[in-house]
Amino acid sequence: MHSRPYDSFVDNLEHLATIIDLPESNITLYNHFFNEPDSRKFMATLLDEIQWKQERISLYGKTYELPRLTAWYGERNKTYRYSGITVQSIPWIAVLEEIKSKIESVTKVKFNSVLLNRYRSGTDSVSWHSDDECQLGRHPVIGSVSFGQSRLFKLKHKSTKQRKHLELINGSYLLMKGATQENWLHAIPKSKCQGERVNLTFRIIK
Repeated sequence: MHSRPYDSFVDNLEHLATIIDLPESNITLYNHFFNEPDSRKFMATLLDEIQWKQERISLYGKTYELPRLTAWYGERNKTYRYSGITVQSIPWIAVLEEIKSKIESVTKVKFNSVLLNRYRSGTDSVSWHSDDECQLGRHPVIGSVSFGQSRLFKLKHKSTKQRKHLELINGSYLLMKGATQENWLHAIPKSKCQGERVNLTFRIIK
């Protein structure tokens, strides 16, 4: 497979950036951050090589399966707790390190972990939440990469209830930083689509 030279890839990113104009946030969307051949390669490799797991969550005295598969990778001994779930990091593999190095060239920070979500079809989803766990620090930097089926990404302000909808397409990169997690919730709602999607949210665990 032939892909564009990495230097050219970085130099040409500026024209792909869309600043999402929302109050009390810092969000940039890069559509087509990864080209189609690379995106297909990454998608196939992630489906095959990631140690996907079906987590369970307890709500109001009942236990439910999360409506998606997940995996947690990162540097050694990076423990993450979210939604009542505690996960221990699996060591980086080559495909994750390759994706990480490319987004870090834009983000200008070094991520030390990633939460992967596998949406097997439109019936898989994630409910309203913020990535604001104390382990992520006051102003988390979240680098979200999407491969496969396009899905709607909803944002809702915690106080004003202002809303914004974005479509996260194959090969897109959504960068959220600053006060975004403090002030905004986000969700991936159920959809009628049948295609599979893999999302990687790179993080910095303190």
